[in-house]
Amino acid sequence: MSTITSTRHATASTTTLGQRLVAAIGASILGVCLVYFAGFSHIEAVHNAAHDTRHSAAFPCH
Repeated sequence: MSTITSTRHATASTTTLGQRLVAAIGASILGVCLVYFAGFSHIEAVHNAAHDTRHSAAFPCH
């Protein structure tokens, strides 16, 4: 009879609350910048690419 042993390695998360907050705030700022860039862009390709999404989210673009 053979015995199969399984080794589990527990990985401890060493992220602090401060690091998580910085990441969340950074992601939020990036997201807001992208939304406003697409929303107020005068570049026609950007406008057309995001046009339907903006209207479905009630974001004015005209």
